[in-house]
Amino acid sequence: MDLQDISQKAQESLTHLCHRIPNRRVGAEGNRMATAYLAETFKRCGFGVETPEFACLDWADGGAHLLAGSEVFEVFSSPYTLGCQVEAPLAVVRTVDDLEAHQGEGEILLLIGEIAKEQLMPKNFPFFNPEEHQRIVALLEEKAPAAVIAATGQNLDLAGGMYPFPLIEDGDFDIPAAYMKDMDGELLAKFTGQPVSLTIDSERIPSTGRNVIARKPAGAGPRVVVTAHIDAKDNTPGALDNGTGVVVLMLLAELLENYGGQLQVELLTMNGEDHYSAQGHKEYLKAALPAIEEILLAINIDLAGLVDAKTAFSLYGCSDDTAAAIHRAMSQFQSIVEGPQWYQSDHSVFIQNGRPAVAISSNRWPDFTHTPDDDLHQVDYIQVAEIALALREVVDELNKL
Repeated sequence: MDLQDISQKAQESLTHLCHRIPNRRVGAEGNRMATAYLAETFKRCGFGVETPEFACLDWADGGAHLLAGSEVFEVFSSPYTLGCQVEAPLAVVRTVDDLEAHQGEGEILLLIGEIAKEQLMPKNFPFFNPEEHQRIVALLEEKAPAAVIAATGQNLDLAGGMYPFPLIEDGDFDIPAAYMKDMDGELLAKFTGQPVSLTIDSERIPSTGRNVIARKPAGAGPRVVVTAHIDAKDNTPGALDNGTGVVVLMLLAELLENYGGQLQVELLTMNGEDHYSAQGHKEYLKAALPAIEEILLAINIDLAGLVDAKTAFSLYGCSDDTAAAIHRAMSQFQSIVEGPQWYQSDHSVFIQNGRPAVAISSNRWPDFTHTPDDDLHQVDYIQVAEIALALREVVDELNKL
């Protein structure tokens, strides 16, 4: 296959993943369709495939409604929140210290300003959970408001391009929660001390998801893991986040159809990078940890293939020989450059467990992730094809060491 053939396959596969398959949020039917599609592709290319199942939480959102006096405010259900229908006095909190000093209980609590500057990590998230976030969540549970409304702006690092973004996205947090635009929050704050009415129509749904693990040759032994998360945020096509990463794995599987190297290649789609529980990641690690040292290198693809950008790779804990092999492979492609280190994706799971890693992304951060604009028009298919070709070269170079 030449570059044009591979890029055409990339476009066809991404169209199927993002348009013909519905919502890829963890636990949804579209997510299960996507993992089945990927598993079948890997099997067709001669890989041994496992699809371990895990329990997770899905949710259904019927919307939210907020009334203060005679004014109706636009408000959104926080993902995975409990539903509610409550009328209570409004209290406003702008800082963590204000929250700690707050004495009310059973109020509707408006979080705005400094305390709502960035999305809170879920309280049981195992990989990254700042102390300030833990403190806010613990204080909210201690103060026991009837409901929480967060007035937020944008937070690209943790919430992507959403405006407003949900401050709380946590199926383990049992206080009903909603969110609204920061400018609307300032208008709502004028009703402090007055009764407001909040309705959230939301349901938590026990469900299941699957990781997809493909290996060639099958069995145990030293291996290179190439990974991309298959899930997407609710109601987004997820083209860059992370359809392109998944398509790179599919293309790489075809390029490795006749692979006979000494190193085992593992193509891994962990399921849940955009889910509050990261259950797919936890399940994979539980199985992998006893032999984690067999992973010689983990390569993660996320937010790659952005149009009018370049592909950027960054290295973490690689030996000199491994780094040199990666540079030899990547230098064959003008669209690929070395970029700065970043940690907000699945390569961190391996770094935290002492394994060398490579992150592959775009050299500029897209501002549309987690929104409906994360669609096919954002994708450079030639770049997607070149990433797959480059990774084939990386595998070859590593087999020479």
